[in-house]
Amino acid sequence: MKEHDIQVALMKWMALQHKEAFKVTYATPNAAKRTPRQGAYMKAEGLKSGVPDICVAVSRKGFGALYIELKRKGGTLTPNQAEWLTNLTAAGNMAVLCVGFDAAKDMINSYLD
Repeated sequence: MKEHDIQVALMKWMALQHKEAFKVTYATPNAAKRTPRQGAYMKAEGLKSGVPDICVAVSRKGFGALYIELKRKGGTLTPNQAEWLTNLTAAGNMAVLCVGFDAAKDMINSYLD
């Protein structure tokens, strides 16, 4: 399964299981293919490489939000992505790597429940 397919399934599941939190959950389109012109345009607007894939903008358990870097099995975390997870955690958020649908689903359930 591609990361895209996992993320789509996760968002569909969350829309059904955590309707209120889903209202303030969003994805960051860092992996999208762009022309150099489109990339420059989005960077000028503030798009940054390595930002986690998903943000659940709900405060729980002393954290400001939950950020998830989603990977498929065999996927690798880049140094830039690892730095984002570290910096977001230092800023008071829960920022985690989840490998696969089940890991992400379990993390969201644990965070929100």
